[in-house]
Amino acid sequence: MFPYKAIRKMKQYKCLTKNSSLASAVYAPFYPGLEVGRYLFGKFDGSVKDAFALDFATWLRGKPEWDRMFGRDHFFVAGRITWDFRRLTNSNAEWGNKLLNLPELKNMTMLTIESCPYANNDFAIPYPTYFHPSDEVEVFHWQERVKIVKRRYLFAFGGAPRPNDTRSIRGELIKQCKNARKNHCKLISCRPKDDMCNSPAHIIKTFMNSKFCLQPPGDSYTRRSTFDAILAGCIPVFFHPGSAYIQYLWHFPKYYTKYSVFIPMDGVKNGSISVEKVLSEIPEQEVSDMRDEVIRLIPRIIYAKRKLDTIEDAFDITIKGVLERIEDARKKILEGKDPSMEFPEESRWKYYLTGKVDKHEWDSFFSKSQQR
Repeated sequence: MFPYKAIRKMKQYKCLTKNSSLASAVYAPFYPGLEVGRYLFGKFDGSVKDAFALDFATWLRGKPEWDRMFGRDHFFVAGRITWDFRRLTNSNAEWGNKLLNLPELKNMTMLTIESCPYANNDFAIPYPTYFHPSDEVEVFHWQERVKIVKRRYLFAFGGAPRPNDTRSIRGELIKQCKNARKNHCKLISCRPKDDMCNSPAHIIKTFMNSKFCLQPPGDSYTRRSTFDAILAGCIPVFFHPGSAYIQYLWHFPKYYTKYSVFIPMDGVKNGSISVEKVLSEIPEQEVSDMRDEVIRLIPRIIYAKRKLDTIEDAFDITIKGVLERIEDARKKILEGKDPSMEFPEESRWKYYLTGKVDKHEWDSFFSKSQQR
């Protein structure tokens, strides 16, 4: 969710206070995504890219609220993926700024649409969808609608190939979709000449007509399409665990097989896996159970226009997660512990996913050489 929308929604909460000494958490009104977006494309000096980030850190240190927990009770919303704020060197050619590598920011909680598996100071929240209900009735009606719709396609994919990215499997998925049996795959082309990906009605209609929706990585791990698929009651198919399973820890079930299918991307890349075959062999009852779980997830991934009375939306769940994280840090500080030393940053994804930092079957997906 974009920062200005977060502020508007936050102002509706009854638990706000203007007395910062009484606050459990402090929201920092900063728009880092809008700021860095001005310098991502083109030749800009590193000092120019970092100027506002450094000013933000200086401004925070000067506030009386900062001294209470040195930022561990502060949070803000980025509006872009984490990689736009993690420049490691002073090279002008390197992407983004160094906002999240500043010492002050490492203490804070940043809410972003894609988090870093190797860092402890950002948490992923759902991409905004096209659906922003005003009340619970709209949500319930929509859930009923996507539950009863007849799905004529086995799977669908909306996207464009990445011919210059040797790691991408999009080309293979597009080929498999085109070669699938009749009514087994529906392709939404996002090529500039026939781009249908900017048509919300076309995307949602296609996903509502499909049992499964393919969600391969693109320029980064995650895709907005994942949330369009869930909104349409279409079971997401992931090819990299970084696309969802280690991202939306507050919003998605820990047991990913309840709501999605995982197909390792290497098998697609080398031609040993047929997506059509894998999906067509899933028992119908299992498909039905997964779809029911996806539909139950809908309230958790939408941003309502106002605070709903009986259900929690993505915003409510996010704020709850932030408050629990801050309370945990506060408790550790009172116990004389350092909240940042609980686990190595490079094992962050494993710790939050399993509570352990032992060897994991997904380690190969998150080696530094695979970093997107």
